[in-house]
Amino acid sequence: MKKVESRAQKPEPAIGTPTAATEPAADLPVAAELTPEQLEELKARAARADEHWDRLLRIAADLENFKKRAARERVEAAQAAAAALIQKILPVLDHFEMAQAATQTVQDDKLASLQAGIAMIQQQLKNTLAESGLEEIDARGKPFDPMCHEAVSQQETTDVPEGHVVQQLRKGYRLRDRLLRPATVIVARKPAANP
Repeated sequence: MKKVESRAQKPEPAIGTPTAATEPAADLPVAAELTPEQLEELKARAARADEHWDRLLRIAADLENFKKRAARERVEAAQAAAAALIQKILPVLDHFEMAQAATQTVQDDKLASLQAGIAMIQQQLKNTLAESGLEEIDARGKPFDPMCHEAVSQQETTDVPEGHVVQQLRKGYRLRDRLLRPATVIVARKPAANP
């Protein structure tokens, strides 16, 4: 026959009596029992905690100042880049104004020189923009690429392979590796079979 051991149940603590969670930990000294050495150690710890807190606040303030300064520098860098580009384009604008003034007094025999002057201004503008990283996307005769071409229609033709660009309506541009504007194109497709 087995012996059944009875375990005495602990009575529930009455409301208001201290429990393990509310009782002071045994390893923590009570204020009345502190020795002068322990009191000095607590004061030193409190002083170090205050130093760490002050240092944390300073670091947080420094980080916030760094974020503000970095944002301000980004804006200033963008403005400086835009200003540098505009300074390069201003002579081109001046030449366009001179060409426009010349059209007011142009005679038929000087039309060719005016056209040559405007072509030179256009080339000057293209060179200035190319120096800044602008690249034209030439789509004519190339396979249609949705990453840099925008198809507006299709055209039946046998002159260009199916899926290739038949006609470029508007040039596309890329600034270094970033697409600024896709080239607007018409794409070739096979002619429909005649019944």
